[in-house]
Amino acid sequence: MMWSRPQSGNSHRESMMMSEARRQVSVTACPLERLRLICLSRGASGIMGLGRMFRVMDDDGSKALNWDEFSRGMKDAGLDLDADHLRELFDMFDKDKSGSVSLNEFLLQIRPPLSENRLSLIRQAFQKMDKTGDGVITVDDLRNVYSVKAHPQFQSGELTEEQILDKFLSNFDTENASDGKVTEEEFINYYSGVSSSIDEDGYFDLMMRQAWRL
Repeated sequence: MMWSRPQSGNSHRESMMMSEARRQVSVTACPLERLRLICLSRGASGIMGLGRMFRVMDDDGSKALNWDEFSRGMKDAGLDLDADHLRELFDMFDKDKSGSVSLNEFLLQIRPPLSENRLSLIRQAFQKMDKTGDGVITVDDLRNVYSVKAHPQFQSGELTEEQILDKFLSNFDTENASDGKVTEEEFINYYSGVSSSIDEDGYFDLMMRQAWRL
């Protein structure tokens, strides 16, 4: 069940983020930061992809992973962490020494930090599509709201509206989520990766407002 990022045309910013993350992995000692960088080196959807894969493994719906599930998931995801770093990471989250880690807490900690303003924009975009308020939308919801009009490759004529839409939606339509559904957590996880590639708050704000018609 090897998890990988869907192939798509990366923006220049995302490509730069991926390259920088790969560079930093080799000089980072902290297991948590190392894992976060490995995910970011796979693109904006890296954190979301890891979360989806672990949730698939949570067969009993306990939202907790024991050591065997945790270590197997890391191996299946192809994440390059040695045994000592992996154990240190597990122990870091197993605070009560129960032998399991909270999946929600784990994913929250590896997600790149988001400012309140950026998180608010991401939530506004999701809530615009979540008509029922149950925290779940569909890929069709994304397609119906997402606007490519301000996308550089659309404006330049390099790609058509449909091509850009398909590339964007491929981030959410993976082998570990074939039901066509996207949770609010997954949406935030995806945009935390996008956020990591954008330094300027003004640019992130504009990008979100244009893409989701906020």
